[in-house]
Parts: sequence; C-alpha cells; structure tokens
Amino acid sequence: MINVQPSNFIEELVLNDIETKGLKEIITRFPPEPNGYLHIGHSKAITVDFNVAKKFNGRCNLRFDDTNPVKEDVEYVESIKEDIRWLGFQWDELRYASDYFDRLFEIAVDFIKKDLAYVCDLSAEEIKEYRGTLNKPGKNSPYRDRTIEENLDLFYKMKEGAFPDGSKVLRAKIDMASPNINMRDPIMYRILRATHHRTGDKWCVYPMYDYAHPMSDAIEGITHSICTLEFEDHRPLYEWFVNHTDFEIKPRQIEFARLQLTRTIMSKRYLKKLVDNKSVSGWDDPRMPTLSGLRRRGVTKEAIADFCERIGVAKSNSTVDAGLLEYCIREDLNKRATRAMVVLDPVKVVLTNFDAEEYLELENNPQDASAGTHKIPFCNEIYIEREDFKIDADKKFFRLKPEGYVRLKGAYIIKCETYEIDEQGNVQVIYCSVVKNSKSGHDVSGIKTKAVIHWVPVKYAVDVQVRNYDYLLIDGDEDKDFSERMNPNSLKIIDNAKAEPFILQSKPQDKYQFLRLGYFNTDYLSSRDKLIFNSIVSLKDSKGK
Repeated sequence: MINVQPSNFIEELVLNDIETKGLKEIITRFPPEPNGYLHIGHSKAITVDFNVAKKFNGRCNLRFDDTNPVKEDVEYVESIKEDIRWLGFQWDELRYASDYFDRLFEIAVDFIKKDLAYVCDLSAEEIKEYRGTLNKPGKNSPYRDRTIEENLDLFYKMKEGAFPDGSKVLRAKIDMASPNINMRDPIMYRILRATHHRTGDKWCVYPMYDYAHPMSDAIEGITHSICTLEFEDHRPLYEWFVNHTDFEIKPRQIEFARLQLTRTIMSKRYLKKLVDNKSVSGWDDPRMPTLSGLRRRGVTKEAIADFCERIGVAKSNSTVDAGLLEYCIREDLNKRATRAMVVLDPVKVVLTNFDAEEYLELENNPQDASAGTHKIPFCNEIYIEREDFKIDADKKFFRLKPEGYVRLKGAYIIKCETYEIDEQGNVQVIYCSVVKNSKSGHDVSGIKTKAVIHWVPVKYAVDVQVRNYDYLLIDGDEDKDFSERMNPNSLKIIDNAKAEPFILQSKPQDKYQFLRLGYFNTDYLSSRDKLIFNSIVSLKDSKGK
C-alpha cells in the first residue's frame, strides 16, 4: 500500500493506477525538443514531471525528442541540461529519441506488416486537401490500398535514399472519417536529407513526433506521459500507437494546463526570432523569459520553485499575472540579498560644517542577523539622487529642499543651506550643514524628519554600470501580435552610477538590494575594472497588485 497524500489531480490519477494496475514503479520523463532554450513555462512542466516521480519513489528520465534535425542543435541540448540542474533536479537516465531510430524503424515495419501503415505518394498540399475539415470528413488516399509487400518494399527504399525529399511518406492507416483530425491517417515517417546532431547522415528518413513520442515512451517503460493541454486532442493517437504494439507497459498520457504569463513571450519560435534578428543580445538576455535569461538577470531557483507551487496544477488553461512571479522573486531576494547604496543619477552635496572622516556601519541584511555588517566612509562630500532634491518643493515633498531637513541612511540629518545651478537651471552642487548630535542610533538633536535618503561618499565612490530592464512586451492588448507590442524601453543603461566602495567585493551572480531602488544581480561580464549590475525586480509592485 502506497502511503502518499496526493496534492493535485495528476497525483490522484497516478495513485489510482498504482492501486488498480499494480504498477511496481512509476517512471516519468521530461521530453524537450532541442530546438531552443527552455523558458519559464518549461519550469512548471519540469517541476511536475520530476516531483511526481519523486513523490512516488519513482524515476524521471530526461529525453531529447530530437526527430527534426533541421531545427535541432547540440547548443540547445547542453543549455537544457544546465537549466534542469540549475532548477535543482537530476534525471535518472539521459535518453534521446535518436537512440531509438533503428527500433522505431523496426516498429514501423511491424505496423506495415499488420496492415496498419502504408506508403503514400500524395504531396503535402494534397494530403492536407484529402484530410478534410472539422465539419467535413477526409477521403482515402489513392495509395491506401497498396499491398503489404509493396509498402514494405517502398519503405525500405525510402530508408535507402531511393526517392527525393518529400516525394513519399509513411502514414498510419486509421480512419479518414474520424471526428478527430489527428486520427485521419497521420504521417509516421518523411524523407528528409539533413545532418542530425547525433546520427550524422546515417538516416534520410525521420519519424514524426506523434509517432516517435509514444513509441519512445513505450520503449523506456514510461508509466505516465505528463504533458500540457495542447496534446489532449493527440491522446487518442498516442493510445492508438501504444495499443497496437506488444509492449508490456502501456504509458498513460495525462494533460495539465500550461503556464501562460501576462507580458511574456512563451513561444520558442518567436524567442528564436528575437535572437536571430538581434532584438536581444542572445538567449540569455536578461529580458528574455528563458531560464538562462532569468538566471543571468538574478532570479533564483527558489523563487521559481515557490512560483510553481503557488500556481499549482490545473486542468484548464488560464493566464497568470506576471506580478505573481515578481512577488515570489521579491520575497526570496528580501531574505538573501545584501544591502548596498548606489546612486543612479548623482548630484554632489558639500557638507560645509563637517571636516572629519569617519566610518559608519550598515547592516548587510536586516532579515538575516548572521549576514553581519559592513563599513562605509562618511566624508564632507557625498552624492545623492538628483530626484531627492527639489527647489520648488510642495508640502508633500519630504526629501531635501531649500531650508529643509532630511536624514542620510545610517548617518546624520542634514539641512540644505544653498545650491548652485547652471545656465539651463540644472542643480550642480548642493551645500548643506550636518545637524549636530543627529547620528543614526545616537540622535538627540530633537529634529524629526519624514524621509531617509541614500548616499555615496564622493572620495570613495565606485563607478558602476546599471542595466535597468523592463518587460519585452508592452502591457495592453494581449490579442495583438508580439511584433506590435514590443517595448522600446525594455533596456536602459546607466553608465555614470556611483556605488559605495563595499560593492568592489562583488562577484558574478551576487545579489544586492540597492537601497530604495530595487534588487540587482552582478552580471557575469562584470569585473573589478567594470562592475555591471542587472535589475531583477523593483522593491514594490508599481501596480499595487
């Protein structure tokens, strides 16, 4: 008796199969096609596949469904492996559909011998025409009644390269009048002369996905083929193929809702287009929803795991607001990110009555006492954000203004005495006095301020580049084509940002909360000579969701 408490409908079905079919081991698989990089949507599928196997003490394979050599590449294979490991999963066996090319061909021969498959000479356009529509049944191919002997002869000749590409296909013989168009004699093999990333030029015929996928599952002894809802209409075909074989284990296909996010491109085809036309710097561009892009941006695997758990496993499709992913990222980073002060648009402040130089202590993370503290030098010249000073300020502006007071984070209260502007009216220098006895933690000045601003010492300031990222798509009409919704302001590079000297210890993938600004990640191109930081997420949801 299995002592498992199901947490979703998939686990309930698996548990029922164990109890009714007497399954001794649960085996699942994650079967990506290596034709692009994995994106955030795949994280849900990966989580489901691996966690179902784990919950039932089973196994989960990683199998590359590499049956289309035109679109597939070793680069994608390696990136997928890296992404799965990064998410914290490890497959039990690494498999490829191409491992089974010989076996798949032999099984196809068996289908011909059972008079369940035939070689068809119709062109792609003719096959589409013969297939019919949702409201009109298809009609049989004129080649459907070829003899078994003739089909075997032609199929072997297809394999030997006797015919040109596209001139013949092998089709399953099912039902051209089926209400499910997928069952109307689907193609099992096509002639395609293309070099495969693993088998080279050995083959000039390749199996179609709808045939290779269920057969690969059956070969591996997969008990549960867990996939997304777009394959629901393909399930009768999946079952037809496996039920007409002699495999002892008949895999069961279970569908669940795929992950759809607002303002997020979930099409590998379109993501590849962005890469190819150089709209982004690559598959790992931090604006991309790819796992490599999210990783480079600074999103953690823990945040993604939390997100997948929160959205759950559903039976019907729906769109999740991207704000929920941001929330999970923010919640995780708040616990782990080191605090630091960085000024993005600096203006100099001269402290007229402060001649000393002292070191102040700042917490590395107020959420984690074990993170310790670091020191920052305080001098008579500092940088503050330009927007933190306003000449013509109203009563609701609580930051620095003429004759006004503001507290510097971890330091003192200062008062604006005067300022200098250039011919265009831009503030060049602000002159302030330090309020005596107002040091943070020891303030006995009696002056109350309503705002605290961050700052950086001019003498020790470190020049850094900050890359602020936004969504690739503009929020709005979800029905419009991606090309009409591209955000022209998805990347803004700030080259003159100033950081406190503590930031010099930063290494790639180190995560920071830049006080009052948001969460940032040290880019992998960053070095001590050129520090680069990618924005991860804001401190708060700007929409208040």
